[in-house]
Amino acid sequence: MNMELEPRLFATTRWSLVLCGANSDSDEQKCREALAELCRTYWRPVFSYVCRRGYSAEDAQDLTQDFFVMVLESHWLLKADRSRGRFRSLLLKSVQNFLHNVSDKNRRLKRGGVVEFISWDAWMAEAPSQLSISSQALGTLAPECLFDLRWAATVVEQALRRLREECEAKGRLRLFETLSSYLVAERGETSYASLAASLGIEDTMVKKQLHNLRQRYRWLVRDEVTHTVENPADVDDEIRHLCAALAAGT
Repeated sequence: MNMELEPRLFATTRWSLVLCGANSDSDEQKCREALAELCRTYWRPVFSYVCRRGYSAEDAQDLTQDFFVMVLESHWLLKADRSRGRFRSLLLKSVQNFLHNVSDKNRRLKRGGVVEFISWDAWMAEAPSQLSISSQALGTLAPECLFDLRWAATVVEQALRRLREECEAKGRLRLFETLSSYLVAERGETSYASLAASLGIEDTMVKKQLHNLRQRYRWLVRDEVTHTVENPADVDDEIRHLCAALAAGT
């Protein structure tokens, strides 16, 4: 996927806000909300990683919830390696350490307190996985590779979800539903005449609308990635890494 777009301004992102707040007197509530949002968005890679480490689905659910409660309630970031400027990398290292230290005796952390987290059922309903991942990848990929694959899938799904919502708000939901599967297709794989007939518009209009959707989709993917890195200079490298992860698993 070519993600080269026009230069953009990098406003304060969720992850940079969290990092800035870890060792400062910044607005603690805003930092906590930013971290909670990242956790709610990127829980699936953690769950997949825990499952791939040999835990049952039920135990993996408990461990994933416990891990995120620990992240939100503890001074996790104060102990974090600040050289890990990507939320993806820091999250993976943290869950690896968490599983290393966990035991049947003390696995469940105390629930409640000041953190309000959503239920497991709410997680599943809020972010169902739409990306098809091959059974071979699910069964053979190393836990760390599966984590990256699920992470990349989440980035793509978040971008698609946002694009769908934008189209629906503009009364263009049918356009999105017809063209969304062609957002990353090669030009030779796209039958403009067939799409035009389906939408009842001219071929030239299909090409224009698909071009616009592709541009917006790429911008949204880039924006999602931007929210998970500290340094804007890392965005392109992170996108290349995620595209490679998707190619390996789908």
